[in-house]
Amino acid sequence: MNTVLVSSCLLGICSRYDGRYKLNQSIIDYIRDNRLIAVPICPEQLGGLPTPRAKSWFTQGDGDRVLSEAGSLHNEMGEDVTLRFLTGAQEALKIALLCNAKTAILQQRSPSCGFGTVYLNHELIRGNGVTAALLSSHGLTVISDDKITK
Repeated sequence: MNTVLVSSCLLGICSRYDGRYKLNQSIIDYIRDNRLIAVPICPEQLGGLPTPRAKSWFTQGDGDRVLSEAGSLHNEMGEDVTLRFLTGAQEALKIALLCNAKTAILQQRSPSCGFGTVYLNHELIRGNGVTAALLSSHGLTVISDDKITK
């Protein structure tokens, strides 16, 4: 069986910034139907942020820019949380390598997991979250949760 990293909130684990989850039955069905082993991850928790936590967004660039040290993230309290997001992404990559995952199914629009769209100063832009960017740059196939439907 193949392993796949999955944003833990999509599997019903209370890990979102607001302490909730965003259970996606289509993803659970996809995992089951394709006989995959799901490895839940929450990069923000892996980076040391609590749950619940202040909402965060990019204030410069996106995840690709953070990886090149030209981007940043702040939370709604005005605190720079860039290092926490970067640490969480690095820990998620370690998990992917340990379990030989080649694919990640991640929560769209998240500053960690978003793939294709993220928030920059409250505006939705084309871009990737920090974890999505790092996993993709290491050859993992990243799939946004909104691309898996029944």
